[in-house]
Amino acid sequence: MEIWGRLVVFARYKPDGILVPGYTRLLPVVPRKSFFSLETSGIGEGVVDTSIAAAPISSAKNSRGTLNAQRGAPPKVLRRGVEWLVIVAVALLVAFVVKTFVFQAFYIPSGSMEPTLMIGDRILVDKLSYDLHPVHRFDIVVFSNPMRNDPSIKDLVKRVIGLPGDTISSNAQGDVLINGKVIPEPFLRPGISMGPPIHTQTVKPGYMFVMGDNRGDSEDSRYFGQVRQSSIVGRVVLRVWPLSAIHFF
Repeated sequence: MEIWGRLVVFARYKPDGILVPGYTRLLPVVPRKSFFSLETSGIGEGVVDTSIAAAPISSAKNSRGTLNAQRGAPPKVLRRGVEWLVIVAVALLVAFVVKTFVFQAFYIPSGSMEPTLMIGDRILVDKLSYDLHPVHRFDIVVFSNPMRNDPSIKDLVKRVIGLPGDTISSNAQGDVLINGKVIPEPFLRPGISMGPPIHTQTVKPGYMFVMGDNRGDSEDSRYFGQVRQSSIVGRVVLRVWPLSAIHFF
């Protein structure tokens, strides 16, 4: 009988081949990790080939690991769908932030600002300008409609003529006077009708006096009075349409 490990092997042989109990012999100890790859040649001899024993186990592990990764991976179509949803959501968020706090586009529906802005022009308004500096004379601004007589007209676009503290009026020729002096207005079309006169008045703190460049066809501060600067939506900085007339202001 033979027992492997740290045990005694009982094996006593007589010349005639009969096994007689009582003879003892210690066998070599085989490392446990190599036990399954042992090849015998006679009694108590063995040769270990670790590469033969290790290869199938490693291969099986790699195969199962790859299979599990494939089963756990989400479908490609689903991943792409999620990516597109994220892209669209980010784009909408950026557009909302830009429109609300930075820039906004407007369409010109009337001729009150001709020849500077024509009917059908598209303009871009900067909403941050007056957070960084005060309103300047001759700025073109978009502001909330102070008349509120037409719910469909929420905003107006005009040019700033009078600033807080200015005394503004007009003469018989229709020229605008600030503090008694005629101001140059090169943006007006030559020979244009000046429309109603400006009644002499002083612009109040926090207000502005606005007029359209097409003076004979513009309802402005001559009609609805001075405008609160807090009602300004933004300053017109760019005409973006038509492409042939792109212009920075």
